[in-house]
Amino acid sequence: MRDGGRLAAAIQVLEDIETRHKPARMALKGWGESARYAGSKDRAFVSGLTLDVLRKRRSLGWMMGEDTARAAVLAAVRFGWGWPVERVAEAAGDSEHGIGGLTEAELSALTAPNAAAAPAPVAGDYPDWLEPHITRVFGEGRAAEMAALTDRAPVDLRANTLKTDADRAAKALNPLHAVPAGILPDAFRIHAPAATDRAGSVETIPQFGKGWFEVQDLGSQIAAACAGDIKGKQVLDFCAGGGGKTLALAAAMGNTGQLYAHDSDARRMADIIPRATRAGVRNLQIRSPVEPEPLKGMDGKMDLVFVDAPCTGAGTWRRHPDSKWRLSPEQLERRMAEQDQVLDQACAYVKPGGRLIYVTCSIFAEENEDRIAAFLARHPGFAVRPAAFGAVAEHGTPEGFLRLTPLTAATDGFFVALMERIA
Repeated sequence: MRDGGRLAAAIQVLEDIETRHKPARMALKGWGESARYAGSKDRAFVSGLTLDVLRKRRSLGWMMGEDTARAAVLAAVRFGWGWPVERVAEAAGDSEHGIGGLTEAELSALTAPNAAAAPAPVAGDYPDWLEPHITRVFGEGRAAEMAALTDRAPVDLRANTLKTDADRAAKALNPLHAVPAGILPDAFRIHAPAATDRAGSVETIPQFGKGWFEVQDLGSQIAAACAGDIKGKQVLDFCAGGGGKTLALAAAMGNTGQLYAHDSDARRMADIIPRATRAGVRNLQIRSPVEPEPLKGMDGKMDLVFVDAPCTGAGTWRRHPDSKWRLSPEQLERRMAEQDQVLDQACAYVKPGGRLIYVTCSIFAEENEDRIAAFLARHPGFAVRPAAFGAVAEHGTPEGFLRLTPLTAATDGFFVALMERIA
């Protein structure tokens, strides 16, 4: 495909996302199925451009003085990808595949973009209704925090200590130019490529198929590490989902003790068994909701109950930028209700002196501090304990919680609360 056709495809996908309210993944898949002529480089180009526009849709439109998919695509390749104005004009004016020649207004904006100060939600690329929620958490620092959430995200890996160690993992990852991610000794990072480059595939490393690595954001790895020393313990992953944190907990346990994985939706757990087998996990029991009373007999028996709660996913906007434009106040309210319900259910399995960990990949206090305050009011037999440890102590909050963001910790946005059952 020529440049003009690629720009046209990205605009088509963006309009499909907006008018049909499709997730970006589904819209890109639909375009790919209809564009059999597109090669792998074309698909990577269209996908990368679409996601880059979604990350900064409002600020791109502000620079162009026009809030349309076309304007945002033109601004993205000009200011984000560094195309000269001449290349943009040539691509747009391609008589066979282009999107139509540049207007005088577009040419002017691409040459000298609007430099007027934008309102915070426009500069930070988020919906207006979220302004009070974001200001509540980040205050005057919200512009920098939200700008960091519009960057391309790296690929983070966790070396599986059930199969290898950090030194051997580093050598195996050399072809992908992975580097230590910092904070945790077994975490590695493949930095996000430039807009016009393609990232290497982790699956091409033979050791990946042998279970040496798991793709997992550093923030998610840190959240699991907040469990502390759990070797030989009884651990329940109450919202196991696809099993990313389940496997991290298993590695920390060193195949000792007993690890139970449960989720309210059996479909989300479909990959846990093959992933655990590949990772060499031997102390895992699946407690599927399709079974009658899957957690029967576990009340008050667990040393640790880990709750990776359902949430808005606002901390992952770098990876799923379309989700911030689909989020609504009603969805936020539903997630808060679900979080209260999950905490009320999970706490029953914590033994006296045991711990309850609450984790979200959200940046909103309504899903984080507020949910813990409400939980403690309903369950005075629990008390907050410091969640931060060692190298992540600087990310602890005055209340004893842990908050990670792309700006402060170079991770996705995460919140962790650690509570002990004292009565």
